[in-house]
Amino acid sequence: MIYVRQANSRGHAQHGWLDSWHTFSFAEYHDPNFMGFSALRVINEDRVDPGEGFPTHPHKDMEILSYVLSGAIEHQDSMGNKEHVGVGEFQIMSAGTGVRHSEYNPSNSELLHFYQIWIIPSQQGLTPRYEQKKFDLPQGKQLVLSPDARDNSLKVFQDMCLWRWALLKGEEETFIPKANRRIWVQVVRGNVSINGNKASESDGIAIWEEEAISIQADEDSEILLFDLPPV
Repeated sequence: MIYVRQANSRGHAQHGWLDSWHTFSFAEYHDPNFMGFSALRVINEDRVDPGEGFPTHPHKDMEILSYVLSGAIEHQDSMGNKEHVGVGEFQIMSAGTGVRHSEYNPSNSELLHFYQIWIIPSQQGLTPRYEQKKFDLPQGKQLVLSPDARDNSLKVFQDMCLWRWALLKGEEETFIPKANRRIWVQVVRGNVSINGNKASESDGIAIWEEEAISIQADEDSEILLFDLPPV
C-alpha cells in the first residue's frame, strides 16, 4: 500500500517570522487521520526569518532530529551545548528525562529552512544527549540514523533507520523492506516516482505491505527514507 501525503494538504501555520508546514498533527493543527506514522510523531518543515527563532522551551521523552536545508541553526540547551548547525547537517537530541533548548537563525539576512522531526523512543526516562553530523554526498545513499550507530550514523533510541538518498535525473534505486516494516519517504527536493506514484518536493509517502520499493528520480532529487517498526 502506498499513500502520498501531498505537501499542500499538510497543516500550515504562518506566524510572520515563522512559516511552518505540519505533516502530522502539531500545536494548533489537529487531524485525527494524521497523528503520526509508526514511531514518527512530527515532521515539520520550517522557514525562520533572519534573527528570529524559538526561545528556550522544554522537551521530554522524545528523539528530536533537525536537518538544515539552507541557512543555519544556533542551538543552545540545558546540557551545556551551544552549537552551530549548518547546511547538510543533522542534529539529534534525546530529550529523555527532560531538557530545555533554544533554536535561532543567527543570520542577519539569510532565511533558515529546515526539517524538525520527532521520533517516539523505544524507552522513556533516557539520559538526555546531543549529537550532530554532516551528511552531504552529492549522490548516493547515506545512513543517517540507526539504533547501533553503525557506519558512522547517528544513534537513535528506536528500532528504525533513516537514509538520505541523493539521486540524479533518471537514476533508479530499489529498497527491499523486511516483513511488517513501515516505510516513510520524505521528498526533500526534486520529483520522484515510487512504484509508479508521483511525488514532488515536500510530499511524504507512507508505504506498507510492499515487497519492493522502486524509487526513480524524474529530476535531480533528494529523499529521506525512514525504515520504521510495525505499528
